[in-house]
Amino acid sequence: MQQARTALVLSGGGARAAYQVGVLSAVRDLLPDTRINPFPILCGTSAGAINAVSLGVYSEDFGDAVDNLLYIWRNFHAGQVYRADNLGLARTGLRWLMALMFGWAVDRYPKSLLDNTPLRDLLTDRLDFSRIQRAIDRGALYALSVTASGYTSGDSVAFFEGGEHIEPWKRMQRAASRTPLKVEHLLASSALPFIFPATKINREYFGDGSMRQLAPISPAVHLGAERIFIIGVGRMNEKDQRRRGDIYPSLAQVAGHALASIFLDQLMIDIEQLQRVNDILGRVPDHVMAEMGLPLRPIETLVIAPSERLDDIAARHVDALPFGIRTLLGGIGGTKRAGGGLASYLLFEKPYTRALIDLGYRDTMARADDVVNFLGLKPAAMAP
Repeated sequence: MQQARTALVLSGGGARAAYQVGVLSAVRDLLPDTRINPFPILCGTSAGAINAVSLGVYSEDFGDAVDNLLYIWRNFHAGQVYRADNLGLARTGLRWLMALMFGWAVDRYPKSLLDNTPLRDLLTDRLDFSRIQRAIDRGALYALSVTASGYTSGDSVAFFEGGEHIEPWKRMQRAASRTPLKVEHLLASSALPFIFPATKINREYFGDGSMRQLAPISPAVHLGAERIFIIGVGRMNEKDQRRRGDIYPSLAQVAGHALASIFLDQLMIDIEQLQRVNDILGRVPDHVMAEMGLPLRPIETLVIAPSERLDDIAARHVDALPFGIRTLLGGIGGTKRAGGGLASYLLFEKPYTRALIDLGYRDTMARADDVVNFLGLKPAAMAP
């Protein structure tokens, strides 16, 4: 483990999180010793929370942790995440139709567009949550957080396990809760709004952690990170975002745009703010900071993000979706290129996830020197 505590921040984005696994695979290949966990602090949101907890469960052998993630994501199919069979979709569609037509006469309403019971079964089968505390006790892990959004309070809550010296925090619309992590925390954090049902934790129902997450990097800072490795799931510096559009946007395009504002925009804003604070701190002498009593410290960051638009990749692989889901998306324009944004979050199928894993690996290896220098590593190829 490195002397400086390095945090890994994994953002949300449904099936887009396959990109994170490709990045982690490249990091693993750059390590001189793949058993040692280079990220003692793990922070995840939404699908990124699932990846973070998986790393935490297997953190006593980082290489093994990455291999487990690769196996799942390279062989994914939608039925492992939500009910994609025709019968299940028909039942859900009927409930929505009845609610829309006769909502005034019924007491129970549909909870979500899709049923994510298969995801609960997958997580329960693959993850032994008790291993998180064991890894902390043995020094392979310092802290692990999963962020979810409370539908009643409106707070972004970071549920965490970690060292005894970590104190829970409370800020405006942000809070932390020390608790043994369970499958419910992952289901809550990854509950895409409208698409997957909320999960009750203690006294409140929680949904996807990216909602109202004003400071996605904040949990890593509060948990004691001195440098932060961030894996995004959207292009960070697009130069061609403004395009001419004469065709009225489809429902899928609008939905994809809304999800992007939840999952992608705030992370970029938070990174800019952190870099701005670092720049200011670099201009203020240490003794001035001490005299003013400001407990601020510069935090080094490295961001790896897709070099290609994941929406476009999803549009090329949308035919891999089960017939029922493809039909559902087709009805609202989700199988067209312009609607690829929505499909990119739901396309838990191996042609797409493998394409994202490969992209993540290539993007990281293209910046191998940056990764090695950031983590303070001796490249694996040069290790004795």
